[in-house]
Amino acid sequence: MSDGQFVTSSFCAKGECVAVAADATGVRVRSTTAEAVVVGFTDDEWSAFVRGVKNGEFDLDHLRG
Repeated sequence: MSDGQFVTSSFCAKGECVAVAADATGVRVRSTTAEAVVVGFTDDEWSAFVRGVKNGEFDLDHLRG
């Protein structure tokens, strides 16, 4: 994968997914269905988020209580 190329999860089956790209300036996230809307994060922000995902903090049942 080259710097800045958006990728989706291998679990994305329906095409309605999150796409992520990273380069020297940070990480960008967009929807695969609304490509014009892009949100950017620093490396530190993204790393903290990924750690939370791996820890289950963003599982839907956890978020919805």
